[in-house]
Amino acid sequence: MKPARHPWLLTAIAVLITVAFLLPIYWMVKTSLTEPDRILAGSPRWIPAPLTTENYSAALEDDALLQALRNSLVISCGVVAITLLLGVPISYALARVRMRGSGAMVLALLVAQLPPSIVLAAPLFILERRAGIDDTYIGLIAADTTLTLPFAVIVLRPVLRGVPRELEEAALVDGCGLTGVLLRIVLPLMVPGLVAVAGLSFLIGWGEFVFGLTLAQDPDVQPVTVLLNAFVGQHGTSWGRLMATATLISIPVVCIFAIFQRFIVGGLTAGSIRG
Repeated sequence: MKPARHPWLLTAIAVLITVAFLLPIYWMVKTSLTEPDRILAGSPRWIPAPLTTENYSAALEDDALLQALRNSLVISCGVVAITLLLGVPISYALARVRMRGSGAMVLALLVAQLPPSIVLAAPLFILERRAGIDDTYIGLIAADTTLTLPFAVIVLRPVLRGVPRELEEAALVDGCGLTGVLLRIVLPLMVPGLVAVAGLSFLIGWGEFVFGLTLAQDPDVQPVTVLLNAFVGQHGTSWGRLMATATLISIPVVCIFAIFQRFIVGGLTAGSIRG
């Protein structure tokens, strides 16, 4: 493959794209550090002067924020747990067990990712209301899992197909049962894929807004994304507290991606040749 003739041009394009994506994040942080009476000034400044933490103090003094953060943490961790518990055996079955309709099942999982969450919200609300799990953590976790489970199976299936069958056959010959093969042989080789699925499932559960708004009316279980909507009022928007709260809830997302970036990228590309 010939090297690019103008590598500087590709670098410049990459820098422009990166700046375009980071600009809203910078403006969010900048607004959160701006005094409330200067946020809507006619000539906005790129660097807030003077810097203030007034918006953060007001946001952290609100007990609703702490409750919403706890709710989002419980929901996101629950989504990760259920996604892995269901995604691993389903992926293993689709990758290893010869059965009719496996291709149709994979296609159905791909199609299941196409509808936006707003389309699923109404039927899920009816189902959960009849089951009596609306306004509960279980209901929100189940709803978010409908978004993460198809993604998990699509990612983990090619990872499993990349694991040599000889390793499993040798373990079975040595007397290791199917469960032991999965736990002792297969799962250790799937660590990048598992981390990728866990990390992205956590991010999806943390950032989901539509299900949190439509399936839960009780503030004691609503995620933090719904709390952000409360800052937008009929007579105005509290931009300072809104941006401060948005910055605070973005920190866990940034930390998780920064820590597990290598695993997430490696997990998403693992087994791609043998999909």
